[in-house]
Amino acid sequence: MQPFTTLEGLVVPIDRANVNTDAIIPKQFMKSISRTGYGVNLFDEWRYFDQGEPGQDIATRQPRPDFPLNLPRYAGAKVLLTRDNFGCGSSREHAVWALLDYGIRAVISSSFADIFYGNCFKNGILPVVLDAQVVQTMFDHVEALPGFQLQIDLEGQTVQAHGQSPIRFDIDAERKRRLLAGLDDVALTLEQSTQIRTYETGRRAMEPWLFHN
Repeated sequence: MQPFTTLEGLVVPIDRANVNTDAIIPKQFMKSISRTGYGVNLFDEWRYFDQGEPGQDIATRQPRPDFPLNLPRYAGAKVLLTRDNFGCGSSREHAVWALLDYGIRAVISSSFADIFYGNCFKNGILPVVLDAQVVQTMFDHVEALPGFQLQIDLEGQTVQAHGQSPIRFDIDAERKRRLLAGLDDVALTLEQSTQIRTYETGRRAMEPWLFHN
């Protein structure tokens, strides 16, 4: 997993509350456990007029001209700005994979659904919770200032726009450590590899009949 330390990136707004995971990545695309290839279908039902299917040539589809991800001013965005209760609905981890595959490394909201919030940390995306009024101010800046960017410092736990004061956010210390180090669940387990080998060696000695093969 790619570590998250600092990020400076363009902000794309999704000005909706209660965005569920089926909207983030519709169910028909969940036919693979690969973590890549979902970015082209991020927010698929809002992004295109037709219903997309896995493997469909994007060039044959008609994008909705007013959806933020289709606007040139937001091309290459790394920060997603959204409203309350983002990532609600089903627990599908594919929703986070789709955001990451598109290029999103941080999501800013006034609140997140719990499972989605946890899945972000497991995949290298930083979910930032800020006061609703602060989020509203950021929406105002995004609308008024094309090319609006934010600098996010995970170590310092701050979000800052150019020329403005940094805004501090809270984060669990262990989740922060894992994200800074790029530790997913597998890597976290492997931190205990010495203890695991010691246990396996001891069990083999005590119960050798279990290890004939």
